[in-house]
Amino acid sequence: MESKKLGFWSIVLLGINGIIGSGIFLLPNKAMAIIGPASLLVMLFDMLLVLAITFCFAEASGLFKENGGAYIYAKEAFGDFIGYEVGFLSWATRIIAFSTMSVGFATALGGLIPSLNTVMMKNIIISVIFIVLAVINLLGIKLYEVIQNLATIAKILPFILFIGMGIFYIEPVNFTPLVPNGVYTPGSFGAAAVMLFFAFTGFESLAVAAAEMENPQKNLPKATLITIFTVSAIYILLLACAIGIMGYELADTTAPVQAAFTRIAGAFGTTIVAAGTLISIGALCIASSFITPHSGLALAEQHMLPAFMAKRNRFGAPYWCIIVSTIVAMLIGYTGGFAFLASISVVSRFSQYIPTCLSIMVFRKKMPDAPRVFKIPFGPVIPVIALLVSFWLLAQAKPQQLLIGFGAAIVALPFYFLVHRKK
Repeated sequence: MESKKLGFWSIVLLGINGIIGSGIFLLPNKAMAIIGPASLLVMLFDMLLVLAITFCFAEASGLFKENGGAYIYAKEAFGDFIGYEVGFLSWATRIIAFSTMSVGFATALGGLIPSLNTVMMKNIIISVIFIVLAVINLLGIKLYEVIQNLATIAKILPFILFIGMGIFYIEPVNFTPLVPNGVYTPGSFGAAAVMLFFAFTGFESLAVAAAEMENPQKNLPKATLITIFTVSAIYILLLACAIGIMGYELADTTAPVQAAFTRIAGAFGTTIVAAGTLISIGALCIASSFITPHSGLALAEQHMLPAFMAKRNRFGAPYWCIIVSTIVAMLIGYTGGFAFLASISVVSRFSQYIPTCLSIMVFRKKMPDAPRVFKIPFGPVIPVIALLVSFWLLAQAKPQQLLIGFGAAIVALPFYFLVHRKK
C-alpha cells in the first residue's frame, strides 16, 4: 500500500536524521587539534567526496526497487561472493557504528558532567546503554519509530540557533594561523579527513530501505542529493562559527559545539546544545540498536549466516542477532575513544562505497538501455574520481583501523563457504 510508505520529504528527513549525529557534535575539536582552521577545507573536501559517492548511490538506486543498498548493487554487478562480502561487511559496519555512537553518548555526557569523563565511567555508561537497549529490543519494543521526528528536530534546532547567533560573533583573527603553529604537518590533512568523514556517514542507509518508499526509483536519488547538500551546508556553517568564535581554544574542549555556544549565549547555549546532543545521539543509539541486529537478520534469512541467527522469540525479536550484535559492539566500545572508533567506522564504510562506485561502470555495460531516473554526468569521470579519492583516504588510515574496519571480510569467508546456499 503506497499510503503506508515514505513520501519524498519523509525520505529527506530520514536521511538527515541518519547522518547528523554524534560526529558533528564531538569531532570539531579533534580536527582543530590536528589541522587548525584548515579543518574547514577538510570538511569541504569530505563533502565533495561524499557528493561524488552519493552520485553513484543515486544512479544505482534508480535501477532497483528492492531493499539492500550496496549489497544489491555489488551482487548484481559482481556476483554472489562479492555481494555476500559486502552484505556481511555492511552488518559489521553497523555494529561498529552502533559502538561508536554509544561511546559518543558517553563522551557527550562526560563533557556535561566532568566526574563522568573517565575511562571507567565511559565503560560503565556504554555497558548500561547496550544492556538496556538489548533488553528493550528483546521485548520487541520499537522506540526508534516514536522518536525519529523528535530526534531530527532536536538535532537541527541547536544548529539553527547556534549558526543564526554565531555568525555575529565570528572573529577573523581566530582563523589564523591556518594550521597549528603556522607549519603544516605531513599527513594531518588525511588524518583529519578520515575522522571528519564520520560526520557524513549514514547517507547510504537510505538505499537500504528503498522498498519502504513511494516510487523509490524516482524519489530516492533526488532525496539523497538534497539530504547531502542540506547536511553539508549545516556542517560547514557550524564549523566556521565554532572556529570563528573560539579559535584554537576549540581544540581544548570536550564538547566543542556546546563550548562555542556557551561562549556567546551562556547557560542558555549550554542547555540547548547539551540537550540536543544527548537527545540526538541517544536517538541514534536506539535506532541503531534496532537496525543493527536486523541487518544481521536480513543476512540470516537469506542463508548468509547460520540458521539459528534467524530465530525469533515470542515477541518476534531476533534474539540471537540482538545478543551477538550487542556483545560485539560492546567489546569494540571498550577498545578506544570516540575519535578512534569514528575513524574505524569510516574505514569500514568504504566496503560499501567502493563496490557501489565500481558497479556504476558495470551497470552501464550490462544495463545500457535500462531507464535511469538519475545519471551521473561526464561519463565515468565522477565514479573514477570517487574511487581514487576513496583509496587515497583509506591509505591515510592507520593499520589498526584498517585491520578492525575490514577484518569482518576475513571472518565472513568460512560463513560463505559453509553456510551460504547459492540459488
